[in-house]
Amino acid sequence: MSFLVGLAMLVACSKPAEVPEPVVAEPCRSVEGPTQELAAIDTLLWHHPDSALAVMMEFAASPKADSMDVFEGHYCQVLIAELLFKNDYGQSNRKDLLKAVAYFDSLTFTLNDILHASRRHCGLDPQSPNQNDNIVFLSARAHYMNGVGYYEQGDLVNACTEYLNTLRIMESHFSEKDLVDKKARFMALTYGRLIDMFKGQLMPESAIYCAKQYLLYNQIAPTSLNAKANILYQIGLEYHILHKPDSVVFYYDAAFNALHDRNTIVYRDLMASQALFDYYEVHDTIKALASLKSMAAQAESETERITRYSTIGDIYLNARQFDSAKVYLETVFDFTNDDIIKKLAAKALHDVAIGEGDTLKANQYAQFIIEDVAAAAESQKRVSHLNELFQQHLQWEQERAEAERQQAARLRRNRMIVVVCVLVAVATLLAWLFYRSKMKQQRDMASQQMEAEREAHRLEKASMSGRLKRSNQELRELKDQMRQRAGNGAPKQEAQAVSFNDEPICRLIMERVNEGQFKAQMDCKLYQDYALGKEQVMALREAADRHFNQFTSRLAKAYPNLTKGDLDYCCLYLLGLSDADISALMQRAYNTVSERSRKLKGVFGSDEPLSVTLRGFASESASN
Repeated sequence: MSFLVGLAMLVACSKPAEVPEPVVAEPCRSVEGPTQELAAIDTLLWHHPDSALAVMMEFAASPKADSMDVFEGHYCQVLIAELLFKNDYGQSNRKDLLKAVAYFDSLTFTLNDILHASRRHCGLDPQSPNQNDNIVFLSARAHYMNGVGYYEQGDLVNACTEYLNTLRIMESHFSEKDLVDKKARFMALTYGRLIDMFKGQLMPESAIYCAKQYLLYNQIAPTSLNAKANILYQIGLEYHILHKPDSVVFYYDAAFNALHDRNTIVYRDLMASQALFDYYEVHDTIKALASLKSMAAQAESETERITRYSTIGDIYLNARQFDSAKVYLETVFDFTNDDIIKKLAAKALHDVAIGEGDTLKANQYAQFIIEDVAAAAESQKRVSHLNELFQQHLQWEQERAEAERQQAARLRRNRMIVVVCVLVAVATLLAWLFYRSKMKQQRDMASQQMEAEREAHRLEKASMSGRLKRSNQELRELKDQMRQRAGNGAPKQEAQAVSFNDEPICRLIMERVNEGQFKAQMDCKLYQDYALGKEQVMALREAADRHFNQFTSRLAKAYPNLTKGDLDYCCLYLLGLSDADISALMQRAYNTVSERSRKLKGVFGSDEPLSVTLRGFASESASN
């Protein structure tokens, strides 16, 4: 032990004696030299504190320890305090640790900042260089070890204050997603210290709250194999004190299920407490005593055995088996080093003596258990102060949670505003683009319509010019034919066209077909300018009759079902025209012409094109 004290003093010599003025920590420190050595010890400390202590001793004796700067010196003091604590030694560097606490506070934020963090939206600006995560974590660890020091001195109020400050430092700076790994384990250990403190002061509600918080962080980063089972067991004990049997059964069962190893003191404590609980609930004295004696036989230390004897003695006393109760309770009274257990044993022995009528023994034990009025008042005052501190912490937690809720609500509201603004902007842009597109479409349609009108006007002018020329020519030719027929009642041989296709009417029709390039899918109304008049249809029939020996008369005689209109169509098919051409020239829908075509094929009883069928009929007529 003296060597450890010397170690703390040796390291302390490498740093200033006074607490420095507040400075801003460098965001990124060099990893060379002492910093690297201390970081390695820190990492080892979390898993193998005994090995880390040995490494720290070597470092303290090395020249590197003399070259530490201010930060490294205080960092080293926090590590020494943790190493002493985790290796079950007293805190021999107390004064140096207090300086480290003040130093790291100066690098981060004052405790006043922490206490009012919830009112300041949960801490200082996280982007501030003073808010370096590692520095904050070191500050929290320093306060934790300061609480350990106060606890070792019996100053529970200040110890509790420091543990609560530790929680506030961590929760003010780190978000839930940051409290993982070492940080989550550290939070669990801090709550574990508060559990022990509140249990010792008979504050079950506070102990239960801290135990449940412990479970949350232990689930993220387990502190030990059976830590969960032990905490569940502790919660069950506190509910037993509060006389809530349903909760006791629930947590005892949960603790049994969480155990990984039954050859542990946690299992034996749980079995003993379960036996005591069953005794008071079921009143099965034999079963409870058998279980407790079995656990006492498996005890691994005298302290554990004495604890089991104390419980067994209480059950015998409650069963008024005074002789058996004295055997166990006197052993507890004579050999325990725990003042509380000793007083409880004395009180039980006093009741045994009263039950046996031994006034002398009863007075002896009564003298021992007479409470110091001042000590009792101090204890009550301490519990009251601890409860006040814890209630303030719960209030702080509520304010912090409310601040976070409001901040989250603001963030959601701001995000909603941004989303709505974006949607409005997008909708406006889309509406504007749609409007532009619509206007452009309308302009394009108007332009196309104007162009179409201009083209139609041009075509109409051209068509009118062509029609006038064709009409004049047609009239001249028809007049010539009429004059020839009027001369002697029969056309002159030299005036007749050489072939049917050379007839003026036939040439007129073919010119229109070639010019129009008629399409079946087009509305026939679009080809009105190319339509044949009655005189032109009659001229076509006359031309067919002249060249093919009264073609229409013979056709009507051969096929009586043909109408006059059918004969006109036959003349057009005789010229070799398609259904689309006839649809345009006759101004009939294409479907109508196509249906008439099928009808004519049915009349003629042939699947060949009508032009072929009619040409064949015409040739036969001409030869006859």
